[in-house]
Amino acid sequence: MFQTPANLWRLARVGATFARTGALARVLRAFDPPPYFHAVLRVVTFPIAPFGLKGDPEMPALPRAIAALGPAYIKFGQLMSTRPDVVGRDIARELRVLQDRLAPFPVEQARATIESELGRPVDEMFSVFEPPVAAASIAQVHPAVERLTGRKVAVKVLRPGVERQFRKDISAFYFIARTLELLLPSTRRLRPTAVVDHFNGVVSAEMDLRLEASSSSEFRDNTADDPMFVVPAITWDLSARRVMTMEWVEGAPMGDPEALEKLGVNLPRLAEKIIQTFLKHALSDGFFHADMHQGNLKVRPDGAILALDFGIMGRIDPLTRRTYAEILYGFLSRDYRRIAEVHFEAGYVPADRDVELFAQNLRAIGEPIFGQDVSRISMARLLAHLFEVTERFGMRTRTELILLQRTMIVVEGVARSLDPQVNIWTAAKPVVETWMRDNLGPKAIARDVRDAVLVLARYAPRLPGIAEKFVIAADRSEELDAAVRIKDAGPRVWTMVGAGAAGGGAVVGALWLANVLG
Repeated sequence: MFQTPANLWRLARVGATFARTGALARVLRAFDPPPYFHAVLRVVTFPIAPFGLKGDPEMPALPRAIAALGPAYIKFGQLMSTRPDVVGRDIARELRVLQDRLAPFPVEQARATIESELGRPVDEMFSVFEPPVAAASIAQVHPAVERLTGRKVAVKVLRPGVERQFRKDISAFYFIARTLELLLPSTRRLRPTAVVDHFNGVVSAEMDLRLEASSSSEFRDNTADDPMFVVPAITWDLSARRVMTMEWVEGAPMGDPEALEKLGVNLPRLAEKIIQTFLKHALSDGFFHADMHQGNLKVRPDGAILALDFGIMGRIDPLTRRTYAEILYGFLSRDYRRIAEVHFEAGYVPADRDVELFAQNLRAIGEPIFGQDVSRISMARLLAHLFEVTERFGMRTRTELILLQRTMIVVEGVARSLDPQVNIWTAAKPVVETWMRDNLGPKAIARDVRDAVLVLARYAPRLPGIAEKFVIAADRSEELDAAVRIKDAGPRVWTMVGAGAAGGGAVVGALWLANVLG
């Protein structure tokens, strides 16, 4: 469908709203575009500014404009608050005031959605179904009681029409991104279209509550051995694409230290626990809650952390986990040369750069931070400085690392709100050291050898067939070429066959070694 006219209208509405609320002037100050672009925007938006949305005058200009434009824009603003590499630190900080404090939609619409998705009357499934206790940009949550079991549950329901509205808005976002790249070449290094791609993927996943339920279930399995970190169980037969039902959990809000103290919770210990928990999830499982702000965390009287809202989860591969752990460990031990080598080994920094100069830059990051007062030692600040340096040395933005950094900033902020004197590095050190010992020592080497041999053994039965096909193909070629190919390939073929034959024995040996070292 030809959508340019509609996108032009949406772009005009965005421009008018930004002009009316003062957000346009704020953005221009932050990005300092060429004078001609500045002048064109002002000329274009001045006459249409009165037609823009007014927004909440109590909010700062930029969040005010974004909130006025609707749920998709609010979600985009929340995502951009996690991307200081794209919008800058000041704007990222301003966007953090965007909270999911939207007006709830009527209970009747929620009931209609539930009945449509689950195919049964609400009263048949729930003996109690209460008004919403939280309304967000995409969904809202209702307390309820299961009729069959009598258990109290939380029922999350998508906003009516949010998928359709999102599709319209994402089309406008792509149009805006491509327009920026065309008219303002300096923005291309920030990859606006790639940012919208990322946003599209994140929010599309959030609007399928089956995926959030799946993330919650996986996260619950991963943390099952930790009684002090609780993930509510999903009720699968009462969940679908637009409805998710999970057990109700009771606890004091993480953002209310006074209430926590009244419960007898040890706040300094809780502050350390939240940091260590995040690092364990990121390093050990490679799967972590990427939205661990106070609104998504509660605390039981015994100090156990109750996690909620699994719409945004982070996932990092084993190599990235190893790199991240070695970087943290390098800073903990102040081994700047090793940190530099890790960046080069992982391919984060181009091989043609000077490793010694990079190590010197890393020292300039680490030493001032470790020389500060405990209350000012910040892992998040260190990572932010680190990404600045790596960018200067040619490292391209890596989404998974930015999400990791953003979550670390949020977690560190939560810990500081509980105990301003928490020592971030003291809390992190045992987790990082344990991970290093388990994943880079003899036990880890034996495990890696075992995994490699298992892969080889899995393909061993196919090696004779591969060799036969190779010889047949060679016979069909010209005689001279065939002779050359057989001569060159013969040793390799027999080497492959020999390796396959040895695979079974090697598997046994590797398993034995892992068992001895484990």
